[in-house]
Amino acid sequence: MDKVICVYSSSSCSIDKIYFDAAHDLGREIALRGDVFLYGGGLTGLMGAAAKSVHENGGKVIGVIPEALNVKGVVYETCDELIVTRNMRDRKGIMDSKSDAFIALPGGFGTLEELLEIITLKQLKYHSKPVVILNINGFYDKLLEQFECIINESFAKHECEKLYFVANGIDEALTYIDNYIPPVFHDRWLTDVEK
Repeated sequence: MDKVICVYSSSSCSIDKIYFDAAHDLGREIALRGDVFLYGGGLTGLMGAAAKSVHENGGKVIGVIPEALNVKGVVYETCDELIVTRNMRDRKGIMDSKSDAFIALPGGFGTLEELLEIITLKQLKYHSKPVVILNINGFYDKLLEQFECIINESFAKHECEKLYFVANGIDEALTYIDNYIPPVFHDRWLTDVEK
């Protein structure tokens, strides 16, 4: 309750209905739980579907959008709070700092970039907030296989699996966030390099 949940997702309108249904359901559940929905401020795709669903269910929407995208037809103009930034990097910094938790719905390159950056920032101990990969329709299966490869080949330690949580459904994702306790890592868990 009363958490600001940052959601990363696609702006594409060409994707399967199953993903739009998930975005709509996620927006609804965030609103009904009394949490705040924070996202990239877009009107289209899963971004817009989730934001509209939050509003349809009486919730609050915070959008963070770079000035180059703050144009009619791109921005969701009815955000309860719309923050316009100079560029994409500033946008992500504000989204990071204002959020209590992060959920990645299926998305494209931008969603992957945001997800991997927030996991990396947690790895480097810039934050200890929950990060959830919402694996709708097995969308992230191949990425998760790559994560396993990274760990098995010793490019990252096994403890890094605690940096994120994989949920197959919305209730599972939000319950994880509600009950989240930050993991405790050893001082030298990042690398084998001596200080």
